[in-house]
Formats: sequence, structure tokens, C-alpha cells
Amino acid sequence: MEAQAFVARLGNRPVGTISAQVDRLLQPVDGQRIGYFGQFECIDDQAVADALLSSAREWLGKAGCDQMQGPFDLNVNQQCGLLIDGFDTPPMMLMNHAPPRYAEHLQTYGLSPAMRLYAYRVAPNFEAPAAMSRLLARSARRIRFRPMDFSRFGQEVSLIRELFNDAWAKNWGFSPLTPEVFARSGRDLKQILKPAHSCIAEVDDEPAGFIVALPNINELIQDLDGKLLPFGWAKLLWRLKRQAATTARVPLMGVVQRYQRGPMGAAISFGMIDSIRHALHEDGIRSVELSWILETNDGMNSLIEAMGGERYKTYAIFEGACRG
Repeated sequence: MEAQAFVARLGNRPVGTISAQVDRLLQPVDGQRIGYFGQFECIDDQAVADALLSSAREWLGKAGCDQMQGPFDLNVNQQCGLLIDGFDTPPMMLMNHAPPRYAEHLQTYGLSPAMRLYAYRVAPNFEAPAAMSRLLARSARRIRFRPMDFSRFGQEVSLIRELFNDAWAKNWGFSPLTPEVFARSGRDLKQILKPAHSCIAEVDDEPAGFIVALPNINELIQDLDGKLLPFGWAKLLWRLKRQAATTARVPLMGVVQRYQRGPMGAAISFGMIDSIRHALHEDGIRSVELSWILETNDGMNSLIEAMGGERYKTYAIFEGACRG
């Protein structure tokens, strides 16, 4: 990853920020090299927004990019997308939140949506769709669902990385997760992840899918004013121990390509969700966000809606030319 950060100033006052970055693991799309921008924050002034976006655009063009897309922090495997619908709900952990004017600034500059990302919320005690239950029953002899084994956590994290890279390889904007990055993320998430809130699916004893749900840390820290010191850490740890969160998010889920476009893939997806939802409900979780889902992922969008999921937020990735 190569990156450059920019700060806009009026006099001595900072009034905006943006980053430009190139993910060398991202393959060209239709012969076009894609560069990213992110960390976009700006006062309500189009001239400032234009200056920030032009700085990122110029840097990306010099780095050999033909198109710029964003926002990304720093790539598609981290926080990404600009909120364009659902401003009346609080931000979920590891999901971006921004005022409506940000999208207006980007579009006035000349960028347009390249892809929309959906966030759904569903109560974990939903009534299972009869069709999905029948489908899962027909596949029961071949599919096994199990929680992550924390006694071999490093190996389980490595397995999930392999499953993720296979499951997402043909998705829009895919960039593979490296062992180092995913291992570091796994160590961080272990502090808040419960085994019962995770699932690895196996078909004929071969790993075929995974899902991970995490408590919504944003809910637990909203009264700390962004301060973990001197007592914020203690409050957060106590709340995690007491299972104080009532909301959670599924940030990681995937089914290997071999099964994605058939009934087995649907059975795996539903079975994994079904395997963790009861534990989430028993632990006091009353609403789960499944995010993000590509607008083009008709199968997953339909499955979530069949479970009673409500699409309550929409994000967009914007793009424009770096040259010309």
C-alpha cells in the first residue's frame, strides 16, 4: 500500500482532510488501474472539497492510476463507502458515518456512484423461512456447522482468511487479505469475539463458509466522549464482560465459490446465520446488522429480506477519472 495524506487549511485553521492510496494487490479492471481516496472530512465549502479531491486525484494520476474510487480506509477490506441513506440512525462499529453534504460535494466535483453497499438489520429471534428450513434439512447429512475453536485460534484465523479470499475473489473491488493483516485483525477482534457468535461451515468435512458476529462497541462507548483514559477502558471491559450490548454486527461472512450459485450455497448461508442467532439472542442482542452487502448480490439480499431483514442504510463508492 502506498499512500499520501493531505490537509486543507484556511490560514492556520485545518478545514479538511483526504488521503490518496494505491493498493498494489488490486488488479486492473477492464485495463484501468484503480486508485483510492479516503479519510475525507470537510467543512461545508465546495471550494475546499474541490481542492482536497483535486490533490488526491493529481497524486493518484502521478502514481499511474486511471480511475479514483472512494472513500476507502484504506482499502475495500476496511471501512469503506459514504453514507447516502440512513442518517437518522447511529453509526455501527467499523462502518462510516457522514453528513449528507459529503455526497453532494463529491457529486458536484464530478464523481458518481460506482457501487452501492447495503446494511440490513434483523432481530435474531426471527421466524425461520419455511423454504430455507426445508433446504437446510435436505442438506443436513452433508453440512456441519461448528463454532471457532479458540484453543487453536491462530489456525482458525488462517482458515477464515483462506475462505474469505476464495469466497470474495470474484466480487466487485476485491483485494486479497494478506496473512499478516488478517492475523493482526484477528488478535484485535479476539478480545470481543465469543466462540458461539462465530461459525465455520463444512461440507463433506471440507471447510465451505464462515460467519462472525461482534458486539456493537459503538453502543458501549457512546457516553465516554471518545476518551478511554483514565477510566474509559475499565468501563468498556466491564460492559463487555456483562454482555451489555443489545446490538451486534456481522462484518465477516462468506461461502466458497464452489457452492455460491446453487442451493447448497443458500443452505450454507442460512445455516450459518441460524447457527449463531440463538446465541446472540440469549446474550441479550436484540438487533443485528448484516453489512455490507453489494447491491448486485441478489442472492444474499433476497435471503436477508426473507428472514425479515430491513435495509436501513445505504452507502456508495464514488468514482471518477484521474486523467483528462
